[in-house]
Amino acid sequence: MTRTDRLTAILDLLAKTGQVEVDEIVTRLGVSPATARRDLDSLAKRRLLTRTRGGATTGALAYDLPGRYNRDDHAVAKQEIALAASALISPGMVIGLCGGTTSTALAQILATREDLNSPSNQPTLTVVTNAINIAGQLAVRPNIKVMVTGGVLNPRSYELVGPYTDIIMQKVVLDIAFIGVNGIDPEVGPTNTGEGEASVNALLASRASVSYVIADSSKVGRRAFATMDGYAFTKLITDSGISAKDKAAFEAIGTEVIVAPETPRTRQA
Repeated sequence: MTRTDRLTAILDLLAKTGQVEVDEIVTRLGVSPATARRDLDSLAKRRLLTRTRGGATTGALAYDLPGRYNRDDHAVAKQEIALAASALISPGMVIGLCGGTTSTALAQILATREDLNSPSNQPTLTVVTNAINIAGQLAVRPNIKVMVTGGVLNPRSYELVGPYTDIIMQKVVLDIAFIGVNGIDPEVGPTNTGEGEASVNALLASRASVSYVIADSSKVGRRAFATMDGYAFTKLITDSGISAKDKAAFEAIGTEVIVAPETPRTRQA
């Protein structure tokens, strides 16, 4: 397990009860007490938790933990997808992140990556997002430059949508865009429940050199209300729950399917 994986796992443990002890980290993650304490100190410096004598709590976080820490039957799959997406991102890039729990999981990983949090006199990463929860999540990372699009807030998804969002998005150029969806189907492509989100997602993808749909396998074969007109869907990052039949159907239309590796916790389940 890498250090980034450990930090994310500690946040997962913390989210369940609001507190975590050094002994629990040692037992669950198989690390030494000294390593557990160093990891907690590192997260505390990044304002992701509050240190206590024997562990840590969520008591004085600068912002709420992401929505993915709420009850989510697909949280592990989304975490695996987020790790695979993070591996595509290099320091200095400009990336686009739409809203959604998988994108939020990716933002959490980026917030704890050491190479993006090392001292620097210029941004180690620039993130363009229309999701205010993601912007707030990354706002406390001084090396990550965050640009928030304008628009009208959708209180269900925390995303900004509408013509003002479109105007701002026309002004940016992205290296990579990561697109969250409510459904993904080989025939109709990626879809969202709201036409506003679908429109912004398509525009975000159009501003990037390469774009990836990030969707757990429960969304494969599902069709939501709105299609992403104008979006050339060619790359999908999903989890190992995708069937061989569905994977072959996407590949038959020229879509590259990246199956995120299973984490140790998944394999043991």
